[in-house]
Amino acid sequence: MAAPVASADSRTGQDREARGAAVAAARAAKAGIDWKDCPADWGIAKPIQCGWVTVPLDYAKPYGKQIKLALDRIGSTGTTDERQGALVYNPGGPGGSGMRFPTRVTSKNPLWAKTSKAYDFVGFDPRGVGHSAPISCIDPQEYVKAPKADPVPGSEADKLAQRKLAKEYADGCAERSGDMLPQMTTPNTARDLDVIRAALGEKKLNYLGVSYGTYLGAVYGTLFPGHVRRMVVDSVVDPAKDNIWYQANLNQDIAFEGRWKDWQDWVAKNDGTFHLGDTRAKVQQQWETLRAAAKKNPIGGVVGPAELIGFFQSAPYYDSSWVPVAQVWSKYVAGDTQALVDAAGPDMSDTAGNAKAENGNAVYTAVECADAQWPTDWNTWDRDNTRLNKDYPFMTWANAWMNLPCATWPTKQQTPVNVKTGKGLPAVLIVQSTRDAATPYQGAVTLHQRFAGSRLITEKDAGSHGVTGLTNPCINDRVDTYLLTGKTDSQDVTCAPHATPKP
Repeated sequence: MAAPVASADSRTGQDREARGAAVAAARAAKAGIDWKDCPADWGIAKPIQCGWVTVPLDYAKPYGKQIKLALDRIGSTGTTDERQGALVYNPGGPGGSGMRFPTRVTSKNPLWAKTSKAYDFVGFDPRGVGHSAPISCIDPQEYVKAPKADPVPGSEADKLAQRKLAKEYADGCAERSGDMLPQMTTPNTARDLDVIRAALGEKKLNYLGVSYGTYLGAVYGTLFPGHVRRMVVDSVVDPAKDNIWYQANLNQDIAFEGRWKDWQDWVAKNDGTFHLGDTRAKVQQQWETLRAAAKKNPIGGVVGPAELIGFFQSAPYYDSSWVPVAQVWSKYVAGDTQALVDAAGPDMSDTAGNAKAENGNAVYTAVECADAQWPTDWNTWDRDNTRLNKDYPFMTWANAWMNLPCATWPTKQQTPVNVKTGKGLPAVLIVQSTRDAATPYQGAVTLHQRFAGSRLITEKDAGSHGVTGLTNPCINDRVDTYLLTGKTDSQDVTCAPHATPKP
């Protein structure tokens, strides 16, 4: 039987976009980047410099409307002989800004001392983010207003209210950012990355991607396999087409519950410090008590169950949040409610911060909704999330409502890229902890299978999201070796976990 052929229409579209990307890259290589001190209100101090790269809004029309992407960089700290080019970074999201990346050098972060001798550290705001033609879906002050409705529905009326909000949000995206929406895709951001590579004067890309940045890397490696020099992906999105993005979010709900329990065990173990209960069951009971109190009477008038989830989810996300979240909670139980209001409530006076939060959420939604087909039938969402919520209640409904705008998305949804090994793709280094909540471990395994010659470093019995930024010599030394020499171990490696946080 003959292999199925891609529809002529989709293939022609991809061919046109590939040609458009080549045109834009050639143009950028010629133009280069005019590096200058960063604008004062960007909060990026010298010696880091900023610049712009121009890219087509639509790669099928490379001579049509253009947008500008903001970049920053700090030069390599070593000798001329040690320099190996630029290392470009994406922190994830979608919707995250990479512009803090060069501060790993200015803050003298010891983990990056060796790598920064060889590479300029380059960060950028992806399309739609921050200073790069930012998009918006709702008034930022409206976006942060609190308290919001309890994410866990108590009735059909609650579900209907949330569905209405999701539809309004999707319509708001079209209203405020309509012309950008169809082009807010991961493949387009990957093409932008190739234009950035060319503008930097690099023949091949050196790339570090974390979280969603791993999916961006996977798509880049598929579309431009011969343009990759070194690639490190850390905390990996499962790139399987049927996982992007509806299934990915359901899988997240299960993993978050597991990591939430890990944190509760740790809180119980440190009951002498936090006084929140000396068993996981008691800590969970304390959580349910807090949630019920906030539902009945929002704490400080602004912290209800939705705001609690927003604050507490950082503990299962990142080990660095274990102590601060437990401390705030401990203070609340001891009678100090202000710490919780400050941590979990909105700061209505922080207009710049609120605009940034709204923009990040707008990009997250726009990219996930544009990248793939989502179920449009409410019954599918209702069935899947009701089922999951029974066993994994911590994040399930909150996550569902965050993604529900994709069910009524106003612009065309694409088919995800089939991530695979192409000609010229070098060994890619994959780093993953086994109990990661945001990007479950299976994602690293899938990408490892799809990228021939890749090497997987597993951090066992750990679950922080973003492993390369933590102190674990077993991992740090291998990341350095790979970035400096291109060498990986002859087989996959399992590392012991990094140190558990201490109260």
